[in-house]
Amino acid sequence: MNDRTQIVVLAKRPRPGHVKTRLTPPYTPEEAADLAAAALADTLDAVAATPAAARVLAADAGPDDIGPDDLPPGFELVRQRGRGLDERLAWAFHDVHARRPLPVVLVGMDTPQLTAGLLTRAAAALEEHDAVFGPAADGGFWLLGLRRPDPALLLGVPMSRPDTGAAQLRRLSGLSVAMLPALIDVDDAADAREVAALAPHTRFAATLARFGTRPHAPLDVPPDVPHDAPPGVPLAARLGAGAAR
Repeated sequence: MNDRTQIVVLAKRPRPGHVKTRLTPPYTPEEAADLAAAALADTLDAVAATPAAARVLAADAGPDDIGPDDLPPGFELVRQRGRGLDERLAWAFHDVHARRPLPVVLVGMDTPQLTAGLLTRAAAALEEHDAVFGPAADGGFWLLGLRRPDPALLLGVPMSRPDTGAAQLRRLSGLSVAMLPALIDVDDAADAREVAALAPHTRFAATLARFGTRPHAPLDVPPDVPHDAPPGVPLAARLGAGAAR
């Protein structure tokens, strides 16, 4: 078990028309935002179940959008800063590490199939490696962990491209890097169906099942999955989606 690593979730508010836009169509902007909220709730659950020195939500919210009482129990808030995704990632690492000079593992919100086991594995890897890297099937990455965060390791890395992961790994050259399994990011409806099938007991899968797969038949989800999971997700869980891809 490792409780000397900080875990950060980089989140974006799930405002309809601003998150998961590649899910529209076939889903409406409101449905895409609900799927983003469900994915974040699943991610926060996995982080909450993982031993950590600190659990941090790095949100794009403004000072009036969320307060300490809105956070999930046991989580701290860091507000995102920077323009591009490379800047937001770099400064999230920097700001969290500035609070506590301990290793940092950062994930986004596009992998609701994330488990506490994977996060524990990432944290343990930083005991012997400088970095840990979780590649995404689309060429990006779903997790990055750094023993000693440095903005220079991220600033200028091209984001949201098929070669983002390769570019980030090149930036880590010279460091010892542990690799995690590749996961599927939820970017479009096909990804959503595949991830829901891989993790049928998640809020994300339940939400997708409630909406149906369009234009196909509704998903087959085990009967013990609550089909009305979100909405009903707390405000913090509706902060949304997205890290590197």
